[in-house]
Amino acid sequence: MTAEIAAAAADTALDAPGTTAALPGRGRLVLRRFLARRSAVAGLAVVALMFVLAFAGPHLTPWGYSGIDYTALREPPSGAHWFGTNRIGQDVFAQTVRGLQKSLLIGFLVGCLSTALAAAAGACAGYFGGWTDRCLMFLVDLLLVFPGFLVIAIVAPRLRAAGWLALAALLALFAWMVTARVVRSMTRSLGEREFVRAARYMGVHPVRIILRHILPNVASFLIIDATLAVGGAVMSETALSYFGFGVQPPDVSLGTLIADGTSAAVTYPWMFFFAAGLLVVFVLAVNLIGDGLRDALDPTSGKGRP
Repeated sequence: MTAEIAAAAADTALDAPGTTAALPGRGRLVLRRFLARRSAVAGLAVVALMFVLAFAGPHLTPWGYSGIDYTALREPPSGAHWFGTNRIGQDVFAQTVRGLQKSLLIGFLVGCLSTALAAAAGACAGYFGGWTDRCLMFLVDLLLVFPGFLVIAIVAPRLRAAGWLALAALLALFAWMVTARVVRSMTRSLGEREFVRAARYMGVHPVRIILRHILPNVASFLIIDATLAVGGAVMSETALSYFGFGVQPPDVSLGTLIADGTSAAVTYPWMFFFAAGLLVVFVLAVNLIGDGLRDALDPTSGKGRP
């Protein structure tokens, strides 16, 4: 998370009175500004098409991702095997769409979980203060000290029975701390605003104040963070799977496909470049969406104005 994005989202939150961030009029303005960014719209279209490919692709080929064609070993792309076959005769297209599906599911689940954790912890720490703040920030500092990649690499293989959901939960567990600190700072500033103080003096329950007044005013930052967290989660999952600590056989992900095809990238490029290309395209598309959301949600940005 860059300082520029955090500052832009903070300005958006602090400039919005009450629950202005949730008003339909502002939503239409944000949508118009987002649609004015062609690169962001292109990124959104690419992500949508990749979802269609991931979930419709397995139904377009007669081959399953674990099926073997013993008559076609390391065959180049053809009418029978669109992306060719690997060293044991498995259809690369079927494996690629299966791996894309798994990586997308993990990425979006991690993005949602980590952002939800960051929003809850940061808002509670900033609003309640005192021991709540100290305990939550101690937990944040403790998790920041741990080498997340190494911990996940050690723990994930031992949770193989739980499947990819355990991997997603572990990735989310180590992906929310920095965002929580930003949300805490924004919440402390919002806590001094008139509409929050008025709600507190009227006896509104703290949880209701957080849900109705605090979180809607940091929603701009959270949306951007969730978008960028998806790309980061897919990259983390790919790295873990590449080294054998992520998605476990017989299932596949983009990381496992890239790892299997690395040694044959020059001699049999279709075994490597389809999975690697989809990974690069997805991460770039997500970053374009994040940039578009930042400009659309930032009232001080001159870009994307209708």
